[in-house]
Amino acid sequence: MEFKEFKEFSSDMVDYVGNYLENIRDRKVLSSVKPGYLRPLLPTEAPNDPENWKDVMSDVEKLIMPGVTHWHSPRFHAYFPTANSYPAIVADILSDSIACIGFSWVKSLIKL
Repeated sequence: MEFKEFKEFSSDMVDYVGNYLENIRDRKVLSSVKPGYLRPLLPTEAPNDPENWKDVMSDVEKLIMPGVTHWHSPRFHAYFPTANSYPAIVADILSDSIACIGFSWVKSLIKL
């Protein structure tokens, strides 16, 4: 993926995440799928060529989301939600891009 496609993809992903979080209350909180539901829906072999990321995201919505418990739904009261907010998501983007593995101080050379 080149930078131009990354910019387009990441912009669309931000839209997807925002729409997901803003409309999460409209989703069923708990999944009604049975264990193993996904296996017959997946190809038996990996593709030879990369798939378009829009097709991948369509598969996420169609195949993955039916099996998800939506922890951040205002209708889910079984557990405390995980720490998540728009600023935290943006911070994750920055953290992922730096990709610092903080095994020891010398790995980053950051002194507090």
